[in-house]
Amino acid sequence: KKIKSEVQEKMSKTQRNYFLRQQLEAIKKELGETDDPASVPDDYAERIEDSDMPDEARKEAVRELERMQQMSPQSAEYPIIKTYLDWLIDLPWSKLSDDSGDITDARRILDEDHYGLEEIKARLIEYIAVRRLVKDREGAQNEAEDNNTALGVILCLAGPPGVGKTSLGRSVARALGRKFTRMSLGGVRDEAEIRGHRRTYIGAMPGRIIQSIKRAGTRNPVFMLDEIDKI
Repeated sequence: KKIKSEVQEKMSKTQRNYFLRQQLEAIKKELGETDDPASVPDDYAERIEDSDMPDEARKEAVRELERMQQMSPQSAEYPIIKTYLDWLIDLPWSKLSDDSGDITDARRILDEDHYGLEEIKARLIEYIAVRRLVKDREGAQNEAEDNNTALGVILCLAGPPGVGKTSLGRSVARALGRKFTRMSLGGVRDEAEIRGHRRTYIGAMPGRIIQSIKRAGTRNPVFMLDEIDKI
């Protein structure tokens, strides 16, 4: 009698849980919040189609999606492919900040943000002016070409801590009308942190450069590699 009572109690509890889960699924379906594993690949196919990624990246994304469709959601590789597709889709492939290139405005912003430092500010203004000249020349030669990608220039700011190197980088970004992102290299011991891990590792992530570009939201931010001497 005792065993029968325990079994009946367990069965009634299981049936009640099953009934509640069915109700929950029905409510989610009614609200359009279904998390049916079968609908995940379709969702990714739509997101890949809507993204502005270039052909090479799109081809890789479609190939990985086809692999995901052929495997079970319980497979160990399933979440790895899912994470990889999320990163491919969410990167700002075509989002660009328009350069202002106004020399007078740039000088005003630098003076607002920093007192003194005349030689450094003059060098930065010179850099912005040369960028504008190069951009105008390239634009005249080929208006259809994307000028922003052709103007990658590196500036090296050297000096002891606290003299304003990082804040100058922020000012340059504000003067150019671009996003600013900073990556500190102090204490980095593994180059995989910068370039990214192999996807075969559990919890593999892209490098911190790619992460910073995603965080900035544009593909042409002013990117500061801080404390590069400490790497």
